[in-house]
Amino acid sequence: MALEITGKLVKTLPVQSGTNARGTWSKQEFILETMEQYPRKVCISAWSERVNELSAFLAGDILKVSFSIESREYNERWYTDVRAWRIEKQTAAGAVTEAAASANIPLQPPLPTEDTSFINQQVVDDLPF
Repeated sequence: MALEITGKLVKTLPVQSGTNARGTWSKQEFILETMEQYPRKVCISAWSERVNELSAFLAGDILKVSFSIESREYNERWYTDVRAWRIEKQTAAGAVTEAAASANIPLQPPLPTEDTSFINQQVVDDLPF
């Protein structure tokens, strides 16, 4: 299952690192704000090489993030991790989308005008039934 979210990078939190049985690790969390009528903020974690990729982005950039969700139990409490596995900066089209969202402009194209020229014409039914 591919999960994706697109939003504005609000903030990157400090890098965390440590060692375990498999070696050293690094993790950096970042906050993404959705571009909906009622924006939501989501905390997403980037691990290993994604931390390096994340450093190329600035607050305000529009990002498309592919992620996975996993929950774990510890001392009868559940913790959920939203882990990014791909981070892409959106192009100028993404910026247009953000501008339209902030101005409350619908993203759908306008509906075509209705063709009423057929109303006064006689309908010829050539179906055999």
